[in-house]
Order: sequence, then C-alpha cells, then structure tokens
Amino acid sequence: MTNENNINLAIFKNFKIRRHYNEDKELWYFSVIDIVAILTDQIDYQKSRKYWNKLKERLALEGSQTVANCH
Repeated sequence: MTNENNINLAIFKNFKIRRHYNEDKELWYFSVIDIVAILTDQIDYQKSRKYWNKLKERLALEGSQTVANCH
C-alpha cells in the first residue's frame, strides 16, 4: 500500500512540489506556486504566492490568460 501524500509530492533540488494525477485524462498537474518558489529560489510560501499573484496581474495586462474563466 502506498502513501497518497508521497505520491502527490515530487522533489526537485530539495523543494517539494505538490502534484495531482488525473487518471481519466492521464495528466499530471503541478502547483504553480511551488514551481515559482523553485524558479525564484524562495522558501517562503507566502512570498511565492504573492509573486505569482503579481505575475498573473502583469500577464493579464499584456493580454495573457493564465487561468480559465470558470466558476
């Protein structure tokens, strides 16, 4: 029996990346905030989250769509 928490974490350079596997679509989904933390070498979750929020704002001003518009 495997531990679901271990399956849903990937490790990259000592950073933990949350992930989810969709069996129907056969796709992995990764946490953007965790990826931003790695790219910015930031260990503080809140700072990574704020960085991502600001980046989304700037991309939206440029006309990029970072997420789907659904509720």
